[in-house]
Amino acid sequence: MEEMKALEKNRTWEICALPKGHKTVGCKWVFSLKYKTDGTLDRHKARLVAKGFTQTYGINYSKTFSPVANLNTVRVLLSVAVNKDWPLYQLNVKNAFLNGDLVEEVYMSPPPGFEAQFSQQDTKASKTGKIAILIVYVDVIVLTGDDQTEISQLKQRMSDEFEIKDLGNLKYFLGMEVARTKEGIFVSQRKYTLDLLTETGMLGCRPADTPIEFNCKLGNSDDQVPVDKEQYQRLAFYEKHRETVNRILRYLKNTPGKGLMFRKTNRKTIEAYTDLDWTGSVIDRKSTSGYCNFVWGNLVTWRSNKQSVVARSSAEAEYRAMSLGISAISIANNLVQHDRTKHVEIDRHFIKERLDSGSICIPYIPSSQQIADVLTKGLLRPHFDLCVSKLGLIDIYVPT
Repeated sequence: MEEMKALEKNRTWEICALPKGHKTVGCKWVFSLKYKTDGTLDRHKARLVAKGFTQTYGINYSKTFSPVANLNTVRVLLSVAVNKDWPLYQLNVKNAFLNGDLVEEVYMSPPPGFEAQFSQQDTKASKTGKIAILIVYVDVIVLTGDDQTEISQLKQRMSDEFEIKDLGNLKYFLGMEVARTKEGIFVSQRKYTLDLLTETGMLGCRPADTPIEFNCKLGNSDDQVPVDKEQYQRLAFYEKHRETVNRILRYLKNTPGKGLMFRKTNRKTIEAYTDLDWTGSVIDRKSTSGYCNFVWGNLVTWRSNKQSVVARSSAEAEYRAMSLGISAISIANNLVQHDRTKHVEIDRHFIKERLDSGSICIPYIPSSQQIADVLTKGLLRPHFDLCVSKLGLIDIYVPT
């Protein structure tokens, strides 16, 4: 009944007779359970959805797109908030999807269980100097800023426009658990990790210290043993691949509460680390690049990906990954073009422009201090633990 009241309150539809030449779109109830941050049941939720799959693109609707906040942006905001001692609040817009404007006319059948209330008629959908920062992801809002009065006024203005639920301090956002301590802001996915281990039957597995074996190489040769269909759909195709995936799960079992700690620092810069594993793929000899970026001393973005072309030298591969190796630095600071570097001309000139403008500088980083190394290959535990600690990953649930 709560969902129906919200639909009616927002005047989502008007009851009318179906015009000639039009067809109705069916609808159904979708039920879900909402949990609190500690895993206990919060409430039962019902949502009425139209069966849009019965509509035809170009006739009943056109392109649809709804932008949401990028998680990288969220992490940048957390780094700024902890360094400026800003508060973090969380708001929820009740039935946010009902506040959108519907351009097309859609005729929908009455909701199941409420046919009598609608008298068997059809329903026509007819919806048409101080800092305060909002991060919006569908119906969830993260709010911060440098002035408490400004934040309170913004909350009130939003409440005047929408039905807002103030959830207080930020604690849970998009599956991430957020805890503010004297040390900083800690973000983890402990509940999500434990749910994943339970779902895959790995909750009782033997823990592993690293997510992948040292110098592990995966291929697709015919002599490898394939796993059954169900395991392939859930995890991986070959037995060796499945073992590798299971090791990742075993590592998660060892550190379910490990997460990012955003600390207050004096490093008011943007730092980027890049590295690669040259010709690391045993399938096609393409290199694996990895990078991680820090804003105000805290990790905000990272990525590991396979390069799209085969690099003919480590210098070329390092340049593509914007590595901090000596050979890549040499090319970046020297515009003399050699035959062996013509194919990376665009990458080279892009970086050269940034160097000339002074927007970036490229110091040499010894291999022992290369944090991005952990994103390109399997490491021995001492080096792995060192990289992980420098990335800002800790486990606040483990006694120190």
